Amino acid sequence: MKSSLPIPFPLSTNLQENIELILKKLGTSSDVIIRRMDIGIFPDTNAIALVYIEGLVKSEAVNEHIIKPLLTTQETEFYWNQEICFHDLLRQALTISNLTATIEGVDLLAALLDGNTAIMADSYNEVLIAGTTGWDKRAIEEPQTQTVVRGPKESFTEDLRTNTSLLRRKIKSPDLRFISLRLGRYTQTEIVITYLDGIAEEHVVKEVKNRLDRIDVDSILESGYIEEFIEDRTYTPFPTIMNSERPDAVAAGLLEGQVAIIVDGTPFVLLAPVTFFRFLQSSEDYYQRFDIATFVRCIRYMSFFVSMLLPSCYIAVTTFHQEMLPTTLLISLAAQREGVPFPAIVEAFLMEITFEVLREAGIRMPRVIGSAISIVGALVLGQAAVQAGLVSAAMVIIVSFTAISNFVTPALNMGIAARLIRFALMLLAGTFGLFGIMAGCMAILIHLASLRSFGVPYLTPLAPLVLSKFRDIFLRVPWGKMAGRPLSKNYTRQAPNMKPSPSKRDNH
Repeated sequence: MKSSLPIPFPLSTNLQENIELILKKLGTSSDVIIRRMDIGIFPDTNAIALVYIEGLVKSEAVNEHIIKPLLTTQETEFYWNQEICFHDLLRQALTISNLTATIEGVDLLAALLDGNTAIMADSYNEVLIAGTTGWDKRAIEEPQTQTVVRGPKESFTEDLRTNTSLLRRKIKSPDLRFISLRLGRYTQTEIVITYLDGIAEEHVVKEVKNRLDRIDVDSILESGYIEEFIEDRTYTPFPTIMNSERPDAVAAGLLEGQVAIIVDGTPFVLLAPVTFFRFLQSSEDYYQRFDIATFVRCIRYMSFFVSMLLPSCYIAVTTFHQEMLPTTLLISLAAQREGVPFPAIVEAFLMEITFEVLREAGIRMPRVIGSAISIVGALVLGQAAVQAGLVSAAMVIIVSFTAISNFVTPALNMGIAARLIRFALMLLAGTFGLFGIMAGCMAILIHLASLRSFGVPYLTPLAPLVLSKFRDIFLRVPWGKMAGRPLSKNYTRQAPNMKPSPSKRDNH
C-alpha cells in the first residue's frame, strides 16, 4: 500500500504524547475532535481519549455505541484493573460491532482519515479502532448517462460500500470476490477489484492487480485516472476499458468473465477486458424481445458508421465524384452552393467545429439556461447561416444528421472516438476523395485489429473469426439459444511469466 507516511512510527504508552503526536501529524486541524474521559472511581488515573475527525464519522454511532457505554460503566463504578487487558474491558463495555487494534501510528492516522474513531488509554500503546464511518452521501438515483426505457432505474453513487452492496444484490453468489487496495500518496483512495471466481480468468485478475500496484501518483480522484494507467495502449482514440454507472451492466459483465474496478468517490465503474462490439450494446438489448433488440442494434451500428463517414462522403462526392450523383440532385446541390464562398471541406469543418462548441457549451451551462443553447444553435447558427450565404442548406442537414447519429452510440467514450475520427476522414476526403476515405478506413481497421484489452483481441469474435460467438454481436438471438460467454480463455493471450489458468465453466 502506497502511503504519504511511508515510515512507520510506534505509539507511546503515554496518552498525552500520543495526542500531541496526532495533532502534529494532522497539523492541529480544527475538525480533529479529542474527548478526554475518566473511567473508574479514581479520576485522572485511568484516562481515556476518543479521537475522530468531525464530518467523517457518524455522530450517532459515536454517542450511542462508544460514549454512552463508557459513561454507563463509570456510573456503575466499573473499576480499572491494570491486570486485565484494556481492550478486553472495553470490548465488554462498547456496543460497536467493528473493533480492531493497532500499535502503529501510520495505521491509526489512516483509520482516522477513513472516518473511524480511535480509543486510546493511558499506560497502553495499543489503540482500539471503532468503525464509525458515516458522512452525507448522494442517494441512489436514475442513471444520468446510460438511460433505458425498460430496465432497472438505479445507478452507482460516489460511496464505495453502496456500490459493492448494489453488486451483492444483483449477484447473490459466494463466488463474488472483492479485493481492496489503496492508491494515491495523498488521497489514499480505496480501490476494489471485483470478479466472479471460476468465471473470470485468473491471469486476467492477476494482471489487473499487477497494473494497479504499479500506479504511483499523488492522487486518484476519479476512475479515469486509473483507466489511462492500466490500458494496453494509450495512444488510440478507441477505448479499451469500459466504464458504466449501471449496476446491472457491471453485473452482466462479471457474469461474462470481466473484471470490475470500483473507485471510491465516483459512480463510474471500470470493466475489462472489453471488445469493440461491447461498446455498441446496451443493457436494454437484453430486456426487450430478441427481434426488437436486433433491429435496434442494427440501427445503432448504422448510426455509428454514419457519424464517422457521412460528412467525409459528402465532401468527397461533391468535390471529386459529382458523376456519382443523379443529375437532378447534382443541379439542386450546385444551386444551393452557388453563393457559398467556401469549398465543401472548409464549410464542413466550420459547421462541425461550431456544433462541437455548441455541444460543449450545452454541457457546461447551468441547466436552467442550457436549453437556450439549442435554440440559438438551431435558429441563429442554422437558418441564419444559410440565409447569409455562409453555408449551404445541404451541409446543415448533413451535420445535423451526423450529430444525431452520434448520440445513438450507448457508450460516450466510443461516441467521442467517432467524432475524432470524423475530422481525420473529412481531411482525407477533401484531399483524395473516396480513395482517401478508403485508405483511412483501412488504416482504422488495421489499428483495431492490433488492439488488445488485457490480452483479448479488440475485434473478437470477428478477428479471430469465431462463428459460434456471433449470437450476440450484430444480432441478439433468443435467450434459449445463447449458450456460452463472449469472453473466454480461448481469446486471451497469457501475460508474460504467468501460468495458464485451468478450464473454466463456459455455460450460463
